[in-house]
Amino acid sequence: MSQHTPAPDETVRMRADGPTGRPAPDGTRVSPPAVGTATGQTAVHAQGSGQGSAAAPSPAQAEAPVDTPVESPVESPVAAETPAPETPPAGSTTDHEIDDTRPVTRDWLSGAPQVTSEDRVDSVGTADTGDTTDTADTADDATGVLADAPLVVDDVPGEQPADRPALTESPAGDGPDTPGGPPPADEPPAGGPRRPWWGRKAVLVPAAAAGVLAATYGVDLFLSSGEIPRHTVVAGVDIGGLSPAAAAELLERDLAPRVVADHTVVAADVEATLSPATAGIALDVDGTVDAASEQPLNPWTRIVSLFSDRPVEPVITGEETSLAAQIETIAAQVDRAPVDATIVLENTTPSLVEPADGRVLDREGAAEAITDALASGGDPATPIELPVDVSPVHVQTEEAQRVLDEVVTPALAAPVQVSSQDGGTSAEVPVAAIAAGLVFTPQEDGELAVSIDPAALQAALGDGLGAFGTPAEDARFEVSGGSVSVVPSVDGTGVDPARLSEQLMDVLADPAPRSVTAELGPVPADFTTEEAQALGIREEISSFTTNFTSPASGTNIRVVAEEVDGALIMPGETFSLNTFTGPRGTAQGYVPAAVISGGELSTAVGGGISQFATTMFNAVFFAGLEDVYHKPHSFYISRYPAGREATVYEGVIDLVWKNDSDTGVFVDTNWVPGAITVTFYGTKRYEIESISSERTNFRQPAVQEKVDDGNCTPQGGITGFDITVTRVFRDLSSGAELRRENFHTSYAAEAVIRCVPPPTPTPGPEGTPPAAPSSPGGRRPGARRGD
Repeated sequence: MSQHTPAPDETVRMRADGPTGRPAPDGTRVSPPAVGTATGQTAVHAQGSGQGSAAAPSPAQAEAPVDTPVESPVESPVAAETPAPETPPAGSTTDHEIDDTRPVTRDWLSGAPQVTSEDRVDSVGTADTGDTTDTADTADDATGVLADAPLVVDDVPGEQPADRPALTESPAGDGPDTPGGPPPADEPPAGGPRRPWWGRKAVLVPAAAAGVLAATYGVDLFLSSGEIPRHTVVAGVDIGGLSPAAAAELLERDLAPRVVADHTVVAADVEATLSPATAGIALDVDGTVDAASEQPLNPWTRIVSLFSDRPVEPVITGEETSLAAQIETIAAQVDRAPVDATIVLENTTPSLVEPADGRVLDREGAAEAITDALASGGDPATPIELPVDVSPVHVQTEEAQRVLDEVVTPALAAPVQVSSQDGGTSAEVPVAAIAAGLVFTPQEDGELAVSIDPAALQAALGDGLGAFGTPAEDARFEVSGGSVSVVPSVDGTGVDPARLSEQLMDVLADPAPRSVTAELGPVPADFTTEEAQALGIREEISSFTTNFTSPASGTNIRVVAEEVDGALIMPGETFSLNTFTGPRGTAQGYVPAAVISGGELSTAVGGGISQFATTMFNAVFFAGLEDVYHKPHSFYISRYPAGREATVYEGVIDLVWKNDSDTGVFVDTNWVPGAITVTFYGTKRYEIESISSERTNFRQPAVQEKVDDGNCTPQGGITGFDITVTRVFRDLSSGAELRRENFHTSYAAEAVIRCVPPPTPTPGPEGTPPAAPSSPGGRRPGARRGD
């Protein structure tokens, strides 16, 4: 009998409970075939009677109707090749029943033919006793179990064991698992060859779609090669689909002018003009085209580009040093320290100062905001917002008003009488001296503290208390013929200013008349001879001279030199030029002079102070003292040593250095027309050598044309460069090198400014009178001065 090829993935389990898979007509149950003894023969016996019998099914059973359970025999390849087994002797029994279940495919059941009694009997037998092959397939085969033992099928209609539910048999021909049913759509008919997996519709349709998409992608990529990808937009300029040359031309025409145009910047309440050309900022057209030309390879990106723009950031070139210089110019207008509410006195008239939060321009954030705005190609008329950091104040208006009402106003209402203990001597502390000595100090807890400065009070009184004794004189240093000496101190007698200040504070809130009793006694000098000598100020340790030509700048240099002359910096003390001089305005004797602002010449009160700062910085450099902070000019000024100079700006840019020696430093300044010299005296520690590197990274100046409206000053431009100055410390005795310190400076290129005449006005219709000329403005000085 031919064997149906089963489907490999559909199996059911069948159990060999007997020849027919159900009880015999007499109620007995046929046991599964048993393994023979020494001969290997197999016997079939009835469980109930113990009588061995083959018990072949009757024809009636073989022709049972559809709804009658029918066995499904299994045809074994072994049974087909071996003769039927001999009938076992009557009365022989097996020791136990064998569970001979095995997996059978559902397709096999569907295609298995009906088996007659003769077929069943013929199929029962034993293998040739001499054939010992094919016995290792399963554990059942190894023990000689009959290959064609009666089986019970779990998943076909038939009688089920009590512990498993019966299955309802489907009508013939209504399913793929029945002999009469059609085969599944993706499977061949029973007994026929299966279609390959790659030939099924479920595989062919997606594969075809993928192939079409791949072909479309390839064609699109091929057709787009050599052009800017479609819908590419650079800062509002659509260059999609253009050739690189055409895209470059379009960007040069529509975007580049917007990038280099002057822009308005706003920081807090400060509005200024930014010149990208001066800052070295420009559109890199070729770099932008290269960045935009790269075809996207992501299929999804290419699909999206059919319906939306593909933005590309323009490539902006810039010179950090030049941009930083312009930002510093803006910061000079923005930065301010917090101003607490306080009281100011104009002679003897007090007034309240409203508080103002401090603010500092965020330099890095400003550079980023400017770069982003220029890269976006925005309208130059749209202001660029720059970030500002704010520092709140401590003292508010209410506290200052309280101090004004409760302390200051009564204090200045009348003078205070000072009398000796015997009443024989008296003097008056006038209101002007009281006003000069008042000091207002903001506290972190929000209080505005009031005190009297003894030194200021004494200076305001002058010899007013001289009737009570003789004043003390402090020790001082005197320079003569290039050497320095100590002028001894002198103790005095009289009223101690510190004690008098305390007495005055106790009575200032009282109504007039007010008086205090002077406590007379010796008045020691604040700085004694012994203290001066212990400072070790005995020789020159450094000196430096610079030259100038501008008379206005020379005036400012002379004023600041007089203020700093005689300064004494104690060991470990830090010197700040801005702090030491205080305000530098017209009230202190300073005049307008040329400065450099934003890369251009302009005029400001105090111009030229940077020359004094440069001179002092070099004295610090060659004395071997510690440089705490200095800032070189943004542009190189030829009269200063490159990389060894400093600029200052009141309240913003300072020159700070520290006396890191064990001895004091005495500052002597010498101003003559056209030159300023700063000399330090102390105890010399090192021989200092200055080594300058070659100038590198040259930067060429930009060229600008400005309409000469009366305020345009032409500039020839200066090349920018980098330089490193090395300070070498050597031992005084041996000359051995002790250490080195590098100062790196990057100078921006100063722009070339050409002043061009204003455009000629278009003549009006005949008879129209000419327009009135504009009022002339003051021309800036032609001489160039460093800020």
